[in-house]
Amino acid sequence: MSHLVEVSFKGNRKEFFLWEADESPAVKAPVIVDADRGEDLGYVHSLGDLAAKRSAGAAHGLGDAAPAKKIRRVASDDDLKRFTEVRAQDEDARRKAMERVKANALVMKISDAEWQWDRKKLTFYFTAEKRVDFRNLVRELAAMFRTRIELKQIGVRDEAKRLDGIGRCGRQYCSSSWLPELRPVNLGVAKDQRLSLNPSQISGACGRLMCCLRYEHEFYVQQRKRFPKEGKLVRTRRGEEKVVANDIFRERVTLRGSDGEVRLLALDELRIELDAVGAGPLVIASVTDEFEAVDLRSEIEEESELTSPIEVVAEEEVTRPEASMSVSADPNQAAVTDTSAADATRKPHRRRGRRGGRRNRAGRERGENGNDSGGSTPPTS
Repeated sequence: MSHLVEVSFKGNRKEFFLWEADESPAVKAPVIVDADRGEDLGYVHSLGDLAAKRSAGAAHGLGDAAPAKKIRRVASDDDLKRFTEVRAQDEDARRKAMERVKANALVMKISDAEWQWDRKKLTFYFTAEKRVDFRNLVRELAAMFRTRIELKQIGVRDEAKRLDGIGRCGRQYCSSSWLPELRPVNLGVAKDQRLSLNPSQISGACGRLMCCLRYEHEFYVQQRKRFPKEGKLVRTRRGEEKVVANDIFRERVTLRGSDGEVRLLALDELRIELDAVGAGPLVIASVTDEFEAVDLRSEIEEESELTSPIEVVAEEEVTRPEASMSVSADPNQAAVTDTSAADATRKPHRRRGRRGGRRNRAGRERGENGNDSGGSTPPTS
């Protein structure tokens, strides 16, 4: 009988495996699982119905598909001892990789290193603002550690999720503790909630907008649909009044009359007054009209634009052709091509001088010498 089991690894990395036995392992039990060309050690995170539910909804889930990898056995004491020794070498590997990055003058940051339990693969996680040609770096690392090297580029939010920490709320990062998916957050979410637009106050440790800004956004959107649009004129028993502000928590509306008098009215009372004067139902504010969704590319985590990892085996680093084809030798090659194509289609531009420039310069010189006072030589008869 096969059981679906979710196993967690270092850096909040989780995968799903099959356990082919009658009794499933206990939660948080160490297990040896199938890995890339070897074995790895992880801890059981969930199993049974919970694992099936997470597999269908989590970002790392498989949906309806069955996992291809299996759990081989429960880890023994010797396996755990070896696992502790391997994990102690991760930081040393990261420091050596950073030295090679500086030696190659690459603009990238090595965030973390992770040895596979059987030491058949070493994975480096890095962040970079632009595309990086690190083929030479991979060869140097493969020759240094004598194992299979893999480089993975991650975003800054994924880096915070992997390294973990404590947020300004005093609790563990939501992305590391329970958040199943890192959804994009833009500045329009903060505007809808009337929050300060100061980046230092609404940004997390990763430098991006905090994930918790999305938690109550749906509540704000639904509540504002019940209120009139701010700045709109409404007809009440006192005549036309302007909606100054809405308090969605206390359900009160601030109105200002034509004489400048300001009054505070409950939302239910405002509806009664509108019905009494025959103004019809309360015109609610359209979310698309009242709040302009601002899509700032710098505030959105682009998870899909990450470069694919380059994998090089130490003994095959020269013979493998895909290692040299995965990354362009010139990251700016596409930009140069686009610019040259635009220049080819551009019409020739005729440079125009200043009025009375080169055309009349010789005439003025002759006038100053006494030969002529005008800008050109007078016709001779």
